[in-house]
Amino acid sequence: MPPNDKQADAIELTPVHADHLIENGELAAENAWCVSYDAEALPEQRPAFVPLALWKAHQEDTELAPLLASDCELTAILADEIRSAQAVAIDFPAFTDGRGYTLARLLRERFGYQGEVRAVGDVLVDQLEYMRRCGFTAMALRDDQHPEDALRALSFFSVHYQPDVQERQALFEKRLNANR
Repeated sequence: MPPNDKQADAIELTPVHADHLIENGELAAENAWCVSYDAEALPEQRPAFVPLALWKAHQEDTELAPLLASDCELTAILADEIRSAQAVAIDFPAFTDGRGYTLARLLRERFGYQGEVRAVGDVLVDQLEYMRRCGFTAMALRDDQHPEDALRALSFFSVHYQPDVQERQALFEKRLNANR
């Protein structure tokens, strides 16, 4: 019997723990954080990433961190509020939605956020290197993605032509400066 709408909503609002978390380029031994998409109620499980409005209403709770939707407008005021959070999760509702990359890059480069930036949602192995280059320090893989493949994918590239959040100089600039 297929679930009715109320059952489907309840399933969707249940906090999610990713089984496979890549943290700083390695498979994390454990993932304490759950992700709750419920914008109305605080999850019982802690620590938890919760929707931005819910986090704002409960900023004093140190076991909560903001979950940014991919369509979130990251203003200077919001970035200043987020600066106090120990971690930020950015949702990828579909692997084809690239707005999360921009949010991470803005957090790191424009607003100087130093905490953990975690990719959650529809996160595939193919995206990990790009996520890391945009400033993500943790990526919660979708259930059907294999952590061994993820670790291998993160070691494919040893040189990048373009600058990123960690390497601010393009490869041609490095070579040009080395030859001076």
